Amino acid sequence: MNTMIELPAMRRSAELAPNSVDPDARTVEVIWSAGARVRRASFFGEPYDEELSLDPAHVRLDRLNAGAPFLKVHEVDTLDAVIGSVVPGSARIENGRGIAVVRISERADVEPIWRDIQAGHIRAVSIGYQVHRFDISKPDGGRELWRAVDWTPFEVSAVPVGADPAAGFRAKGEQHDCVLHRRDALTEEGASPMTDKTPAAPADDTTDTAATEEITMPDDKTGAAEAQTRAAETRSQPKAPKVEASDTEAIATRAREAERDRVSTIYDLAGRLNLERGFAEDLVKRGVSVDESRRLILDQVAAKSDETRTFPHVSVPLGGRDERITRRDAVANALLHRYSPTLFPLEDAARQYRGMTLLELARESLGNAGVNTRGLSRDEVATRALHSTSDFPEILSAVTNKTLRQAYDAYPRTFALFCRQVLATDFKSMHRVQLGEAPQLLEVGESGEFKRGTLGESKESYKVKTYGRVVAITRQTLINDDLDAFTRIPAMYGNSIAQLESDVVWGIITANPAMADGNALFHTTHKNLAGTGAALDVASVGAARAAMALQTGLDRKTVLNIRPAFLIVPAALELKAEQLVAQNLVPADSAKVVPQSIRTLSPISEPRLDAASATAWYLAASPNQIDTIEYAYLEGQQGAYIETRNGFDVDGVEIKCRLDFGAKAIDWRGLYKNPGA
Repeated sequence: MNTMIELPAMRRSAELAPNSVDPDARTVEVIWSAGARVRRASFFGEPYDEELSLDPAHVRLDRLNAGAPFLKVHEVDTLDAVIGSVVPGSARIENGRGIAVVRISERADVEPIWRDIQAGHIRAVSIGYQVHRFDISKPDGGRELWRAVDWTPFEVSAVPVGADPAAGFRAKGEQHDCVLHRRDALTEEGASPMTDKTPAAPADDTTDTAATEEITMPDDKTGAAEAQTRAAETRSQPKAPKVEASDTEAIATRAREAERDRVSTIYDLAGRLNLERGFAEDLVKRGVSVDESRRLILDQVAAKSDETRTFPHVSVPLGGRDERITRRDAVANALLHRYSPTLFPLEDAARQYRGMTLLELARESLGNAGVNTRGLSRDEVATRALHSTSDFPEILSAVTNKTLRQAYDAYPRTFALFCRQVLATDFKSMHRVQLGEAPQLLEVGESGEFKRGTLGESKESYKVKTYGRVVAITRQTLINDDLDAFTRIPAMYGNSIAQLESDVVWGIITANPAMADGNALFHTTHKNLAGTGAALDVASVGAARAAMALQTGLDRKTVLNIRPAFLIVPAALELKAEQLVAQNLVPADSAKVVPQSIRTLSPISEPRLDAASATAWYLAASPNQIDTIEYAYLEGQQGAYIETRNGFDVDGVEIKCRLDFGAKAIDWRGLYKNPGA
């Protein structure tokens, strides 16, 4: 009898042959199939064995020989997943094995994978294929054998492990038609059996004299879940036939087969009912039987269904805030008050949550979301709170965001006084034109014409760069009631981000980089570097102030009369700078008088300068008068930015801290340096 069904693309493990690597051509040989049998789970019955026929008449090699992709772990959604391709025309079948040559991409991000392949660290690969026709038979006392006699391999993937017990099971994706030729009793007696040499029938073949049946799956999720549940309920654990006690190898083999059946059945049923993989992994690790797993899986599906029915709407009071948002903000405030009562006063709405542990708040959030937490262990409460539709991940994110932002804003950034802030619209280089002075006006004679002038200019360029780290909040944090994990640690990250900004800006002062004209920022050619170092006093500051006033425009003629507004010193000279500009009585010795013009300078002390020189000091003009150093944030992302998602690499919540920031000295004429003495 022939049956027409729909099947998704399937996977099967294979292997690389590292000794076939050609470093110059960047190629390596792949054994993409040896025809071994693989255990699979059926949609509508007992597990079966699948065997891929490697008769050349049964394998369609067109897609491989057309340059099929070589992927990372069967990723088909992004272009970055393509790390190479099958060399056209290299796919073939030799001595019962499928072989092809793969050429690896020359992209920089693929280079580590290519090195691991050459070193033999990556050996496992997996093929993706579609089966168009199965020849099905069932040996006496054994499980069914589905032999693919018409199939197409269409991609090859590098994978970390090629012998996963759950590997090869149906993956989500587009489905295709497949003809199942099931041998009945008449065929088994020799009426007209299909052999390996039987030509492959097309998927829409209806000429077989046996009955042809169309099987369709329900479209709606409820119907699909019920149909899958009924199909899963028809399964039972395979019973090992009776063997002699001395036959230990046979017993061990059948035990392994039974365990594979248990694992595959649990993963298959949980996946079809859209349950989290972690739920299935827990059942597998605890050794729960198939029957008990079915019961627990159905209970979990029912619980999720009840949750959906219980809270279908969100109530928003007229003229007020969403109750859910109000409750979430109150819980966050209670946690912030526990972290720092001074910085975060307790609000009235948060008093009911004061003193509650993290785990108690997690249980409260689950209850508000309609999840029944009665009988759940501490670990289960923590896991569900971090991976459910409750408000708890958003509460943790809000607390982390506020502590990080508070610490970021509190950190002293001394450069902001004499630097100019701008916003960048993208990550491309920004060009800043250093405008010269306007041309001098010339006398216009009687009936004379106005002469034209031009503006001199010089161009500086820089761009915004991205900096970032990820903070993880795990379920262990909740169980241990470790509030510091998402208050003090994010606060330290806030300090770190603010420090990074200061490092970038003050690094320009200490590194003394080259400007667009090829000279260093502080250079005698720029007339902003004292030829001989002098100690910080009235005379040396007066000389520096005069040098800035005498700076000329790009025409080297027009005097700009730049007035310094800030006296910048390392921490070692902070006291001396403060004494110099302090208001004081006029001394008897007129030579020691500090003029009012010097006392109007605002001192800026920066300890980052001490590492470069404990004696050098600087003058800086106001950015409102002339450009000095410019720093930029990406538009809409000023300062530290926070993103939150459910953990992928960790069992919890991941919080990403990001800073888009850049800085550059735009003009040297508003800065002056004295090496000191």
